[in-house]
Amino acid sequence: MKTLNRFYIDGKWVEPSPGATLFDIVDPATENVTGKLSMGTTEDADRAVAAARAAFAGWSATSREARIALLERIAEIYQRRMPEIAQAVREEIGAPVTLCNALQAPIGLAQLRAAIDTLRDYPFETESGKSYVRREAIGVAALITPWNWPLNQIAAKVAPALAAGCTVVLKPSEIAPLDAMIFAEIMHEAGTPAGVFNMVFGDGRIVGARLSSHPEVDMVSITGSTRAGVEVAISAAPTVKRVAQELGGKSALLILDDADLQTAVTSGIAQCMANSGQTCIAPTRMLVPRERYDEAVAIAAATANAVAVGDPADPATRMGPISNRMQYEKVQLMIEAGIAEGARVAAGGLGRPEGLTRGFYARPTVFADVHNDMKIAREEIFGPVLTMIPYDSEEDAIRIANDSIYGLAGYIASGDPQRARKVAARLRVGSVRVNGAMLDVTVPFGGYKTSGNGREYGTEGLEEFLECKSVTM
Repeated sequence: MKTLNRFYIDGKWVEPSPGATLFDIVDPATENVTGKLSMGTTEDADRAVAAARAAFAGWSATSREARIALLERIAEIYQRRMPEIAQAVREEIGAPVTLCNALQAPIGLAQLRAAIDTLRDYPFETESGKSYVRREAIGVAALITPWNWPLNQIAAKVAPALAAGCTVVLKPSEIAPLDAMIFAEIMHEAGTPAGVFNMVFGDGRIVGARLSSHPEVDMVSITGSTRAGVEVAISAAPTVKRVAQELGGKSALLILDDADLQTAVTSGIAQCMANSGQTCIAPTRMLVPRERYDEAVAIAAATANAVAVGDPADPATRMGPISNRMQYEKVQLMIEAGIAEGARVAAGGLGRPEGLTRGFYARPTVFADVHNDMKIAREEIFGPVLTMIPYDSEEDAIRIANDSIYGLAGYIASGDPQRARKVAARLRVGSVRVNGAMLDVTVPFGGYKTSGNGREYGTEGLEEFLECKSVTM
């Protein structure tokens, strides 16, 4: 039984303030309680912010070279501890061991290295005639991260914030605390100056609300649901602080009529079901030419039925459990809603896969005969559920894809790169991937509409943590 009862504040491991509560750490593969986590109070948030504020003047004045040196030490230690990180992610959210080793742990290292590369060449001052423009650290940054890709989101916020010269207070998800503790240990071992990095666990409605409303916090960067993003923005408004939000999605995969159907559908299923469907940019709406719709549904159903669901510690497993009970129950309710709306279950459906009697396991589910006005086509499910929608023309496909309150990502399958570029230009989303392309952490990532404001990754991700000052001589 693990006990996580320390926060990292001002370069030291400290006990929570009086009034801290305990939260069960649950193994989603077995539903067993495997540990206890102390949940902080507003007083803990205040202590962390005070430490970050006191450290800001010194850290923001450091050289580019000093920041690069620290980030390189962090990356070196992170790489050494990746096996532990992968195991922690598997235990806390149930991601398969193969996914943890290949992506969940390494992507944090990729974010650290990308931030180093961006910082190395970034022009903090640019000339403009008799004037020049300086870009300076915005101040104390509160970073609120989710549980689904925990290390990616922690590193994607912490690394550029430190690179910019900001000091930070990290509030990781209480559902994924094990990897966050390792990350804080890495920051300590790397010699991060006291107060530059601070970490407090806590509920979003207590610690998160205090951080977002705190007058000594200059910006908040949150990755989470659209609901959580709205709450943070409202809480932050009275202090007029910057809020960067990476929120929900309901991304569409447009399979154009010149695509290889077998490849496009199987790739789409793999991307949708990866990480048990708990990915904000997952292509959960598959748009297929009407004349090939029945064929596409058959391919999708066969592919989903072949997904190996089971113990995340088993190397043969390709999909583990949903990360927590609340999310599992939401997924089941959404599958019920799809059935009630008249969608046809082509694969999967309600309940656990055959042979699994414990754990938050959901069945890889494919809905056919879906209309874009159905609940399952409009709301983010955050589980292994795909909706398949036929379209009559390229124009119709683009219209359906854009008919969403979300605008995080889009996917295109096409045999013609120039055609794909033209379609990509018309999608109202923050990023587009063509023909199964992988995530690129060197280019900006973020959403349109209710999928958020601001960008992460690359130059744009660094600039979220910078203020712009013009000086005229």
